[in-house]
Amino acid sequence: MQNKYRKNKPSGFGRGSEEEAAKRAKEQQLEEFRKRQRASAPKHGPGRNQVVEKPKDFRGSFGKLLRYMGRYKAAVFAVMIFAAASTVFNVFGPKIMGHATTELAQGLMRKVQGTGGIDFGKIGRILLWTLGLYLASAVFSLVQGWIMTTVSQKVAYRMRREIAEKIDRMPMKYFESRPYGDVLSRITNDVDTLGTGLNQSITMIITSIATLVGVVVMMLTISPVMTLIAVVVIPVSGVLVAFIVKKSQKYFMRQQESLGMINGQIEEDFSGQLVIKAFNRENVVLSEFGKTNNDLYDSAWKSQCISGVMMPVMNFISYLGYAGVAISGGMLSIRGVIGVGDIQAFIQYVGNIKQPLAQMAQVLNQVQSMTAAAERVFEFLDEEEETQLPAGQNAAEAQENESVENTSQTSVQGAEGQTAGRNERAEQAVLPGRVSGKVDFDHVRFGYNPDQIIIHDFTAHVEPGQKIAIVGPTGAGKTTIVKLLMRFYDVNSGSISLDGRDIRRFDRHELRAHFAMVLQDTWLFSGTIRENIRYGRLNATDEEVEAAAKAAYVDHFIRTLPGGYDLVLNEDATNVSQGQKQLLTIARAMLADRSVLILDEATSSVDTRTEQLIQSAMDRLMKGRTSFVIAHRLSTIRNADLILVLNHGDIVEQGTHEELLAKQGFYADLYNSQFAQAAEA
Repeated sequence: MQNKYRKNKPSGFGRGSEEEAAKRAKEQQLEEFRKRQRASAPKHGPGRNQVVEKPKDFRGSFGKLLRYMGRYKAAVFAVMIFAAASTVFNVFGPKIMGHATTELAQGLMRKVQGTGGIDFGKIGRILLWTLGLYLASAVFSLVQGWIMTTVSQKVAYRMRREIAEKIDRMPMKYFESRPYGDVLSRITNDVDTLGTGLNQSITMIITSIATLVGVVVMMLTISPVMTLIAVVVIPVSGVLVAFIVKKSQKYFMRQQESLGMINGQIEEDFSGQLVIKAFNRENVVLSEFGKTNNDLYDSAWKSQCISGVMMPVMNFISYLGYAGVAISGGMLSIRGVIGVGDIQAFIQYVGNIKQPLAQMAQVLNQVQSMTAAAERVFEFLDEEEETQLPAGQNAAEAQENESVENTSQTSVQGAEGQTAGRNERAEQAVLPGRVSGKVDFDHVRFGYNPDQIIIHDFTAHVEPGQKIAIVGPTGAGKTTIVKLLMRFYDVNSGSISLDGRDIRRFDRHELRAHFAMVLQDTWLFSGTIRENIRYGRLNATDEEVEAAAKAAYVDHFIRTLPGGYDLVLNEDATNVSQGQKQLLTIARAMLADRSVLILDEATSSVDTRTEQLIQSAMDRLMKGRTSFVIAHRLSTIRNADLILVLNHGDIVEQGTHEELLAKQGFYADLYNSQFAQAAEA
């Protein structure tokens, strides 16, 4: 790794200064890469060699988690009772077992002295009591484990469901301003960490505290002197462990950072092999990987070596404690203060006292990690939501309207309508009737940030059934106009109307039910081709799906695939080409049969011949429907009824293709720049 802290040499005008500048730029890129990897690296649960993520506000987040679990407080209380009972029965075991040892030793002494023998009946009864105690402890432990597992999984299930529902209510600006990996990490890693932590931490806290108190009490009942000797060893061991942890923590942190970076490099290099090989950068990649790998080796070796000293040190201190207990116990037994069985029971308690201490140290880390995960989940659940209701309408009015609509719908449809599929009912609920497709933009002003306006004063009138093309250079605001029309964002001022009704007076679901959309970035889910096309209209028959595929000139291609329409597309739909994916999304839009079409570079990934076929299919599809076409290939929009030419968020020209060419203005320059050779010919 290059040292980012070295002093920079004075800049000059020669080649040396250029190389130095390139090195500094490379160092900055590496540092930015490492920051991204640290931010996106999955957080693991607590362990001996793992860094525990701490919450920003432990008390507030932990309190919110407790309130979130309020509905399960009866079950948690039952867990506490069962866990405490299990621990109590378990703690009494060694003391009762010690009575059997004492009886055996006394029986041997009586036999040697000739005054009696070993009372095996009494020893058997003691052992049966001991067995009963341990069985009761196991039963209580099993019950509390079952209850706690149920509670923790219900909490995790509820959180996943609420996150999934929250995603559907989030505004588009949230997804466009945050990495997808962050949201996925909250759904998977954080909820999983929370569920595991709840399942283990609550039970472990109760059992550890109960075990520690119970063991100390039982030790005191045997011998206060021996208890003092055993307890003195604990803080000595704790001080040594804290010293070792402090020394090794920085190396563990370096190890986690290096591990995140090396995972990111491997993923990046694996996915970018085509570019790496094309530019002959194999040696550069290997060199960067080698530096990170060496850093990981160095930090991992030091962290593991230092932490490896922990167990021998703890064992050595523990053996000193055992020796002290054994010596003092032997002296007390000779004096007749305690029995032999008491020594055996006490040594068992000394071994048991280490376990709750270790568990409490572990559970503190686990609670911190669990609270940090809960904090991230609650942050997401508390994010601002997109208002689905029309502007000015409250939830009570919406519920009343929905009730009236459902009542009238039920009376018409009868029993057959009541048994319709859930998806079909949901789709019909947002389709009150077709609109004509008249759209008006009235002095629209908008900016993603209020102080950075993109659309300054956009005004346009679109008649039903017109084909409107929106063209302009990159960044002119073409896609932004579409996002405003779909109400992914609301305008800062001005208005957009559909059939004379301000779109802000529509329920968002109702509004979007009138639009069909084909994007430049295709999206297909893991499922059959038939299911992906039917996504446009869930109640469509197989014949309608195939008719839409034929209209999009994709039917022949589908039938040549193994399985045809029932071919299952993989996760990224990489078993079909990019152009074929776009054809499938076009077929999906055709099947939707909506009043308004939005085509955002819909033919950008197909060849010229296929583009001509799709264009003719689009002309049939757009007939009688209002269509908005965003295009960089100006040849595809020559037959548009109206072309809006945007630049810097404003309409600089509008008219038909011929009219705009005749003006010899901005549109003509764009067109001629694409077809200069054809114009010369």
